[in-house]
Amino acid sequence: MLRPILVACALALTACGHAVTAEPPAVAHTPAAAPLVAAPEACPLPDSGFECEFQRRLEAAEDYAETRPGTVGFVLRDRKTGAIWRNGHANDLTWTASTIKLAMVVNLLERHRTGKIELSEDDRTLMSAMLHTSDDDAADTLWKRYGGTTFNTAFARYGMTSLVAQKGYSAEFPYWGFEKCTANDLDRLINYVLDSLPAEDRAYIVEQMRDVGPPQQWGVWGPDSGAKNGWSEEDGGWVMNSVGFVGQDERYTLAVMNDLKGEGAYDEGRATDTEITRILFR
Repeated sequence: MLRPILVACALALTACGHAVTAEPPAVAHTPAAAPLVAAPEACPLPDSGFECEFQRRLEAAEDYAETRPGTVGFVLRDRKTGAIWRNGHANDLTWTASTIKLAMVVNLLERHRTGKIELSEDDRTLMSAMLHTSDDDAADTLWKRYGGTTFNTAFARYGMTSLVAQKGYSAEFPYWGFEKCTANDLDRLINYVLDSLPAEDRAYIVEQMRDVGPPQQWGVWGPDSGAKNGWSEEDGGWVMNSVGFVGQDERYTLAVMNDLKGEGAYDEGRATDTEITRILFR
């Protein structure tokens, strides 16, 4: 009985020339996980008309303005695409301070061009002083010489439709030093200068705004821009305003009006206007 058992065992050990072993169970393969891809960040101001990166700058400028003393109204315009952004305080009536001198120069050039007045060399020197160093005495002289009421009547034609003359401490009314307007008004004014003035007048003002003296080298002013600034301490506190253009062919315009409301003074307002410009452009 042992022989058949041994033969069977021998056959089992030598089948196909090697020992027969059971195959291991199949291992299930799990597909590799797809790499994580971050979803694109949504543009924060999709209805603004500005491209996405500029929208982020606008949002940052808005956030910064909310942390500053008083209230800040600003308007940014892209003259190439037509996009405009106005923040929540862009229509606040604010003391113009010396930004109104820009409108005065526009009016003097217009009256000279139409033959209503003839500007002398002295007049032109005073105009340059108003734009270069924001000279108050020069503004006083021209205001009296060419009629304050005539100036004020014309300002709405340049887009300053919200401007209102204010009763102040001057015997004159209206008087350039007591006026209120909005950042929207200043936006329309600078764009009137760039888009509606005859080429010679436009070139004169642009050159003057690019080459301002040290008292105005802040706010919108910079190496690739020009500005007309205004600052004054009013009964309700300081106001610090800046309006101008930035970029090749004056592509962008920016108007900033900071009514500090007694919560800060000159230095804080100057820093606010300058930093908003830096966030947007530099």
